[in-house]
Amino acid sequence: MTNIKAVIPAAGLGTRFLPATKAMPKEMLPVVDKPAIQYVVEEAVGAGIHDILVIIGRNKNAISDHFDSVPELEVKLQQKGDHGRLERVMKSSDLADIHFVRQGEPKGLGHAVLRARTHVGDGSFAVLLGDDLIDESESLLAEMIAAHERTGAAVIALMEVDPEQIHLYGAAAIESTDDDGVVTVTGLVEKPAAADAPSNLAVIGRYVLPPSIFEVLERTEPGKGGEIQLTDALQELAADADGPGVVGVIFRGRRYDTGDRVDYIKAIVQLAVERDDLGAELRPWLKEFAARL
Repeated sequence: MTNIKAVIPAAGLGTRFLPATKAMPKEMLPVVDKPAIQYVVEEAVGAGIHDILVIIGRNKNAISDHFDSVPELEVKLQQKGDHGRLERVMKSSDLADIHFVRQGEPKGLGHAVLRARTHVGDGSFAVLLGDDLIDESESLLAEMIAAHERTGAAVIALMEVDPEQIHLYGAAAIESTDDDGVVTVTGLVEKPAAADAPSNLAVIGRYVLPPSIFEVLERTEPGKGGEIQLTDALQELAADADGPGVVGVIFRGRRYDTGDRVDYIKAIVQLAVERDDLGAELRPWLKEFAARL
């Protein structure tokens, strides 16, 4: 178990999934049979984190309800002898010590992270974005925590993407280190045009940050989209020659982008076909379906 706390920003409007997200938070959209945010909480717990703060906005009460106990449902499942479903229902309320704070007006990821300051205090913390689901077989977050403990630096997860897609991400300028898979980040650009990108290494939604990031965010002016960008604050840390700087852990494993509608559907299919209870029936159907296309 680590002393690091986790912060999960979940105050976005989810406009790409309208009308489904008109009344339901995008973080509660099911990926097979669990809401996306539960995968993220389980990832944090798997890395040894048991104190988690979720940043929510208006109309996001379904998230806090999901991680609360539901005694009447649990009693009914107990009475029916449905122990499998009872165990899955109770798991979400027993995962971790989960807290909630409202962001108020959504002013960007940097602003959401700043809202965690009181809860986090003077310790380092992880930030996990719900749009990026990391396969449970991967150890990315644990590797990032270890890199932070070795270096004291802010740690970001980087992944190679098609250069034509880099405009959808923050892009990192890097220098290699003696540590395989870990690089020094010398600069960051939020959603650059392909011609202006310093590399095709994209920042994906995992960070391990020192508490000094809060002081930087306090003075960070709104940037791209009129929002306070976490990327801009990290750029300041990377440019500070006297500070611990920023390092990147290059991730080459399995990631599911549930922020995009097509990738969301792909994530459901990929996870379902590997399930013991679903895969045997789903795989042959998929082959037949693909053959008809």
